[in-house]
Amino acid sequence: MTTLKYRYWQDEDMWLGYLEDYPDYMTQGETLEELQDNLRDIYHELTSGAIPAVRHVGELLVA
Repeated sequence: MTTLKYRYWQDEDMWLGYLEDYPDYMTQGETLEELQDNLRDIYHELTSGAIPAVRHVGELLVA
């Protein structure tokens, strides 16, 4: 089992959010639980190759 961090907020009657590792791929839900389910779905799509040219976030050490 993998643990992923995500950012989320409520905008009027919808919950919006994205996975921290994939901030360009936002999703939504009518409840927080639906948002979490949608985040799981998009994670599986992003990591399975179903979405082409996935953009990632990396860290760079600069001296």
